[in-house]
Amino acid sequence: MQESRFDIDINTCRINVLEIVPGPSEAPPLVFLHDALGSVAQWRAFPHTLAMLSGRRAIAYSRAGHGHSSPLPGKREADYLHREAWEVLPALLQALSIEYPVLIGHSDGGTIALLYAARFPASAVVTEAAHCFVESAALEGIRQALAERKKIIGKLHKYHGEKTEALFDAWALTWLDPAFRGWDIRPLLPAITCPALIVQGEEDAYGSEAQVQAIHDAMGALATPLLIPGCGHVPHREAEETLLLQIRKFLGLHGPNHIKTKQDEIIELHQRRE
Repeated sequence: MQESRFDIDINTCRINVLEIVPGPSEAPPLVFLHDALGSVAQWRAFPHTLAMLSGRRAIAYSRAGHGHSSPLPGKREADYLHREAWEVLPALLQALSIEYPVLIGHSDGGTIALLYAARFPASAVVTEAAHCFVESAALEGIRQALAERKKIIGKLHKYHGEKTEALFDAWALTWLDPAFRGWDIRPLLPAITCPALIVQGEEDAYGSEAQVQAIHDAMGALATPLLIPGCGHVPHREAEETLLLQIRKFLGLHGPNHIKTKQDEIIELHQRRE
């Protein structure tokens, strides 16, 4: 297995990237999208393990303001997730010569994965604890985190260094801003044309089954819901074996020779009519 770390300049920001190559493979690569306070390092060994089990190239990167990437470029706006999905991620994938990624996103990263797939082609999407609308459970969880701000910042400092306070405040204050209450990506989700595995811990302090149900309602049969009992907000740490098993099963069902998008079905329907 080969591993490399490098930086890519995207929209005036330096993005730190981890690339894992277990061996030659023509299968669509895995692209890991971390949570609101995450980074490459906070995935721990999960990308390596899934790359090895699937035999696929894997990419993990830290967004601006996170990990070893450059600081946040300015004040965070309410559309920050849309910008990550529609501006930064496409530019990064182009720089890495990736056309049809398998996006694996946690929390904010799961939302970014859904937003990307709603506008650009993807082979498949796996989300953990993704948000598609503002839920009271998420706001309550953030309020509790804000009450423990000093303690949480202390724990995160080893990952984000001097950027930690700005990162935490950008996350908490954006979501708790009354102007953010109307944030809702559900109208965009029916545009997704690839299969998706939608994962949620039943004990998640930042979201409920309503998020999974909303995504499933919007995507229909393309979405496979997975609720994990006894699991909180971080399934890849709290239920790693279960998640690895389910992702391997999902990728096996929807591998490069098995993925059928809505466009494929329309083309096949026309061909049969002819």
